[in-house]
Amino acid sequence: MSEQAISAARLGKPVVIPTDTVYGLATMPFRSEPAERLFRLKGRAAGQPVALMASDVDMLFELVPELRGRAGVVARALLPGPLTLVLPNPARRFPWLTGERPDTIGVRVPELPDVSAPILATVGALAATSANLSGGPDPASLEEVPAEIRDACAALVDGGRLPGTPSTVVDLTGPEPRVLREGAVPADEVLERASAVTRS
Repeated sequence: MSEQAISAARLGKPVVIPTDTVYGLATMPFRSEPAERLFRLKGRAAGQPVALMASDVDMLFELVPELRGRAGVVARALLPGPLTLVLPNPARRFPWLTGERPDTIGVRVPELPDVSAPILATVGALAATSANLSGGPDPASLEEVPAEIRDACAALVDGGRLPGTPSTVVDLTGPEPRVLREGAVPADEVLERASAVTRS
């Protein structure tokens, strides 16, 4: 199934994979059309952002090479893990993923289960969002992914039951880190880790 998911993602087709938080709906991130397909599948407004998921931190910095300074240092300290970091994107890369804030970009470097880690390692990067309908519950199992999403995907990867709590979203674009959504990692823990880096 990993090979099928790799081939599908490279072609820009949608796939469902287990992440370190919930089941994700993912595709190739390098063109706008695959990302637009994800929006349509979720019934989601196109102005909302989708995370750029990288296989490791070095790959993330290749994809967004402007990540210098404090935000880049904090990103290296916090990742990998069940976090989505909103980082400066001055070159406005991947505008089809950034939503209404093209000068920022949401990124993930997850610690994937064994069944899906080779997929991301092979393709390098994915555009990824939770595999639910807009506003619906986050799926902790493949069976909880809505049937209309499963039916429209080119590959489904079953990783069993996941934690089911989405990633914690942290905005690193301002003078101080700001938690936009508390999820898998407690807000206090994230802010303490980020502050420790900037103090050192």
